[in-house]
Amino acid sequence: MTGLPIQDTIHTADVGPGGLLAGRATAVLDGRMRFVGWSPQAEAMFGYRPDEIVGRRIVDVLDEPLTVKSSPAAGAAPRTAEAPEAYVIRSVRHRDGHAVPTALCLVRLSQGRAAAMWLMVAMEVERLQRRAMDQAVLAGLYTQSPVMLVVYDTDIRIRWINTAIEEQFGFGLKEVAGRGLPEVLPDGVLLTGDGRAARDVERPIREALRTGQPVTDVLYQSTTPRDPDHPRVWSLSYFRLEDEAGRPIGVCEAGLDITDRYAMRRRLALLSRASGSIGTTLDIRRTADELAELAVPEFADALTVDLLEPVLSGQEPPAAHRTEGSGLLRVAGRARDSAAGDLAASLDPLRGRCLTAAAQVADPVTGALALPLTARGTVLGVALLLRTAPRTPFDAEDIPVAVELVSGTALCLDNARRYVHEHATALTLQRDLLPHTLPRPAGVEVAHRYLPAQGPAGVGGDWYDVIPLSGARVGLLVGDVAGHGTSAAATMGRLRTTVAALSALDLAPDELLARLDDLVVRAGSASSAEAGTEDRALGATCLYAVYDTVNRHCVMARAGHPPPVLLRPDGHSELVDVPAGPPLGLGGLPFESVDFELPEGSTLALFTDGLVESRRQDIDSGIRRLCGVLSRSGAGPLKEICHRVVAELLPGPPEDDAALLLVRTHALAGHLVGTWEIPADPGEVARARSLAGGKLAEWGVADEVAFIVELVVSELVTNAIRHGGSPIRLRLIREDELIVEVSDGAHTAPHLRRAGSEDEGGRGLFLVAQMTERWGTRYTPTGKTIWTEVPEAPERLPRDLAIDEFLL
Repeated sequence: MTGLPIQDTIHTADVGPGGLLAGRATAVLDGRMRFVGWSPQAEAMFGYRPDEIVGRRIVDVLDEPLTVKSSPAAGAAPRTAEAPEAYVIRSVRHRDGHAVPTALCLVRLSQGRAAAMWLMVAMEVERLQRRAMDQAVLAGLYTQSPVMLVVYDTDIRIRWINTAIEEQFGFGLKEVAGRGLPEVLPDGVLLTGDGRAARDVERPIREALRTGQPVTDVLYQSTTPRDPDHPRVWSLSYFRLEDEAGRPIGVCEAGLDITDRYAMRRRLALLSRASGSIGTTLDIRRTADELAELAVPEFADALTVDLLEPVLSGQEPPAAHRTEGSGLLRVAGRARDSAAGDLAASLDPLRGRCLTAAAQVADPVTGALALPLTARGTVLGVALLLRTAPRTPFDAEDIPVAVELVSGTALCLDNARRYVHEHATALTLQRDLLPHTLPRPAGVEVAHRYLPAQGPAGVGGDWYDVIPLSGARVGLLVGDVAGHGTSAAATMGRLRTTVAALSALDLAPDELLARLDDLVVRAGSASSAEAGTEDRALGATCLYAVYDTVNRHCVMARAGHPPPVLLRPDGHSELVDVPAGPPLGLGGLPFESVDFELPEGSTLALFTDGLVESRRQDIDSGIRRLCGVLSRSGAGPLKEICHRVVAELLPGPPEDDAALLLVRTHALAGHLVGTWEIPADPGEVARARSLAGGKLAEWGVADEVAFIVELVVSELVTNAIRHGGSPIRLRLIREDELIVEVSDGAHTAPHLRRAGSEDEGGRGLFLVAQMTERWGTRYTPTGKTIWTEVPEAPERLPRDLAIDEFLL
C-alpha cells in the first residue's frame, strides 16, 4: 500500500506565498499519528473543531489506512513537496459525514533521535488539479502558444514576452525588457477602419489600464527585424492585470498575425466600395477619376486611364484602333508621389501592347500591370496600375481584384459613352425641332431660353413657340412632354408641328387644345394597339395664348401646364388665373379659356416646371422666386431679364430640362389701323373702296400697291354683302404687311374656285388669292372674318397672267 511521502525539513519558501503551506489546511501529529494541532483552515475544510479532533488518530478520519515511509537516506535530496507526486489522494470524512477527496502530504518536523512529529498538509483534490493545470497552461502559453503575448507594467514598459514573439520578431526578453513598444518597433502604427495609420500605438494599452475593460481587435502594422522590407499586420487585444486587492499591476497584450487575412479583407472591401463609388455619374472623365481615386494609394501607387478618342464623343471605336495602338487620350491619372506618377506616364509601350492584344500585360521590372477596358466586346482604352518598392508587386491574388475593378469601370464607361451618344443625338434632334429664331411680330418683344437637364435625365420634351396669326395677332405656346431622351424630343417636335398647323386655322385657344387632345387620344390608342407601348404624348402639358396687338386683348387656355406670370408696367408680378385643364390625352374633358386686357408694356413669362421645381424647392416656392426676380427686373431689356431669371432660379446644373419664354406686349399705334362699318348694300362697295384708298394715301402707300388693296377690298366687301350679311366691317392694318379684313355675320365658309370663260362671276376669291401673299378665314362668335395680307413693297407684288386678263 502506498504510504505518505516524508519531507525531513520545512524550508522558508514552503510557508511563503505560493509555497507548500500557502492557502492549505495543516495539522500536527505526534509519533503515534495522533492529532496534537489543528489549524483554522483544517476546521474550515473538514468541519471539526480543535477540541473535537485533537487526540484522535489520523486513521479515524480516513476511509483508507495508510503507512508512513521512512525518511530518505542521509545525503539524499529531499523530495519537492510541491510536485504532484508528493501527494496521495485519500478520502477524509467530514464532520457531517460526507467524504472530502483530499491530497495529503506529511512533513517530518523533527530529526535525529527525537520523538517524531509530523506536519500534515491537506489540499482539496480539485484545487491541486487546478494548480497543476495552471502550471501547464502557463508553460504552454510561454513555449507552445501561437498567440503572441506581451506583459506591460503600469508604466507601459515590456516585462515579459513569450517565445511566439521571439520567433517572429527575432529578439528575446533580455533585449526588450524595460523598453516601450515605440522603442522596440519604431515604424509600428495602428490601422484605422479606413486604412489610415495612427502613430499613438500605446493608446489601447492606456485605455485598458485606465478603464479595466478589454480592448479588442486593434490592428497593428509594422515591419520586423527578420523581414524589414515587408510590413505585416497583427490583430491585438488588451486586458488589465490586477493583484488580489484589485489594484492594476499591468496589461497583457495578445496578438495574431493576420497579414494575409487583412490583405484579403482589404481586397473585398475595395471591391465592395467600387460598386458604389465608380459610375455614380454618366460623365466619362468623372467615372475614370473615380477608379483612380479608389485604387490609389490603397491598391496601387499610381493609376492612369487612357481612352480611345471616339469614346469621348460617344462613338464606338472602330476595330482598327486596336491594331494601330494609337489615338489614346489620358482622361484620368493619380499617383502616390511624383516618382510613381512619372514612371506610370512613361509606360506608353506597355499600353500599346495591351491595346493591340486586348489582353492584360504585366511588366515585372517596373511592377506595372496594363489591363484593357473592355465592355460588351469593345475595347474602349487601357487602365495601367503600378506598384513601386517597397510595396509588394501585384501577385496572383491581386490580379483578379485589378481585373474586377477595371472590368466594372469599363462597363460604367461604356454606359457613359452610350449616354453621351444618346444625349448628343437627343440634343441635336431637339435643337432641330425647336425654333432656331423666333418670329418678331409687330407689337411684341420676345426673349427665350432652353436648358437641357444635366446628368442621367438628359434632354427632355420642353418646347416653346411664337406663331404669327392673322389680324396682327400672335400665338404664344409653351409645353412639356414627360420623360427624356430622343423619344421625348421627337414627341415634342410632333406636338409643336401639330399646334402650328392647328393655329393656322385661327382657332380659339380652348378649341385648339380640344382638337390637339383628340389627336393625342387617337394617336395613343393606335400606338398601344399596334406596338403595345404608350405614346409619349399622353400626359403632355401645354399652354396656348393669343395676343391681339390691336386691342391688347389676350386669350389663353392650358392643358395641365403651369399658368404664366404677368409682370405689370408698375413692377407688380402675379400668377395669371387660368382655368386648369387636364393634360393631353385624357379625352372627354373640357378646356376653358380666359380673356383679359394687357396694359401697355406688360410682360408675360411662360415657362415649364423644370424652371421652378426641383428636389430643393417645390413649385410654389419656385414661382414666388420667379415673381420676385421679375419684379426686381422691371422694364429692363428682355434678354437681360431672361438671363437673370435663369441664373437665380437655376444656379447649378438643372435636374430637369427647363424652358422660358418672355413676351413684352405693346399695342399697335392707332393711326396704323382703320375700321369702318359697311351697310349690307351693294352700293356701299364703292364707298368702302374709297375709304380704303384714303387710308392708304394717308399711309403713303405706292399707287400700284394701293390699287391691289382697293381691288381686294371691293371683292371681299362684295362677297360679304352678297353671301354674308350684317354686321359688315372693313378693317385695314398696316403692320409688316398691309392687312385687309372684312367681317360679316354668316358662318358659311367661302370657297376658292376658277370661273369658266362664260361665267359672269365667281372670280372674286380666285383673284384675291392671286393678288395676295396669304389669305384665310377665322370664325368669331358673331360670324366670320376673311383676311388677306398684301406686301407693301411694290417689287413683292405677284405678277400673274390671270390678273392681267381680269383687268383687261
